Amino acid sequence: MKKILVIDDDHDFRQMLCARLKKSGYDVNEAEDGLKGIEYFRKNPVSLIITDIIMPEKEGMESILEFKKLDPSVKIIAISGGGRSVPEDYLNIAEYFGAAKSFKKPFDMTEFVRTVDYLV
Repeated sequence: MKKILVIDDDHDFRQMLCARLKKSGYDVNEAEDGLKGIEYFRKNPVSLIITDIIMPEKEGMESILEFKKLDPSVKIIAISGGGRSVPEDYLNIAEYFGAAKSFKKPFDMTEFVRTVDYLV
């Protein structure tokens, strides 16, 4: 079973996303910010990381760079609903930093799961 780590500070969104991925047959773990996500990943490598961009403690951009230092081959999907800028700005930068794909919240869950299936 492929392991996925979902990192998002929005508890309800994170729970919904984890439930959908588990329903699709994935072993899913979660963290509420980048710092906790990196701590988890150091001990438990995963096939795919899904990370929000705007979070407390350690934001998604910093996390993507650190994940890629720890394991350059890890696949990452960046997600964002925006912040001080439009989500597309953050997501373009996330892909530049190493995310394989990015999605603007809210996104089509069928397309999202299709992308997860492709990446893992």
